[in-house]
Amino acid sequence: MAQNTENPVDLFDMHVAHVGINAADEKDADDIAGEFETLMGLVRDEKAPSVFAGTLVEVMKRAGRGERGHIGFHVNDIAAAEEWFAGRGLEVDESSRVTNPDGSTFLVYFKRQIGGFAIHLTVAT
Repeated sequence: MAQNTENPVDLFDMHVAHVGINAADEKDADDIAGEFETLMGLVRDEKAPSVFAGTLVEVMKRAGRGERGHIGFHVNDIAAAEEWFAGRGLEVDESSRVTNPDGSTFLVYFKRQIGGFAIHLTVAT
């Protein structure tokens, strides 16, 4: 049996956009982001409904998607990536789709969690 050698990293320039952490509340989110700022030098930036530590960590002020949080992956062609992942059994959650002003998709979550983490695709900028 031939092994499928297609790789989404190569096909779609896929890379981790950020890791999302579900905090208990707004203060907890600020504290967690503050720890990343202090220990790793990642600058805190508050954006509703979360606090970012640099671009690598998003701390949700209220329970976000995923039992443990979420992982965001940037891709260069979100429509093609959706189709590729659908061929592997990963369906998107249409209720999560966020679109750009031109109607193209900016962000979409998969229905399935992996290891307690929700997974989303977003367009690399």
